[in-house]
Amino acid sequence: MQREQASPEVEARIRRSFEGQGLMAHLSARITHIVPGRVHFELSGRPEVTQQHNYFHAGATSAVADSAGGYAAFTLFPENTEVLTVEYKINLLAPAVGDCIEAVGTVLKSGRTLTVCHLEVFAVHGGRRKLVANGQQTLIRVKGPEQ
Repeated sequence: MQREQASPEVEARIRRSFEGQGLMAHLSARITHIVPGRVHFELSGRPEVTQQHNYFHAGATSAVADSAGGYAAFTLFPENTEVLTVEYKINLLAPAVGDCIEAVGTVLKSGRTLTVCHLEVFAVHGGRRKLVANGQQTLIRVKGPEQ
């Protein structure tokens, strides 16, 4: 089975936008996979992204999930538009322990104005993935800056 790829233009637009995100840079999150309607993020484990029990902090977990969903929606948006989160809900299912966490945003429904995404976060330890959070998000398409 061959995986669909995002066009080089869409991938470049996603990466340009991502480079402007101060929080993702601060967390050292990175995009690992881009296809139309789905984006994967990875956040490596280190003390700065954990809480007092050495689990990944819920704030870091939620932030990468939110961004993965936002960029999944953005892969389907036309040129000269931007994406903003309207709301999201995340359920923390288990402590996030591992070498890294992987956040996956997947578009469920893309509309003219609003897009709904499914969010999943996996803890990865020794190559094994465990679902530690899931959620849903609503995003809005807005006009981009005038050129």
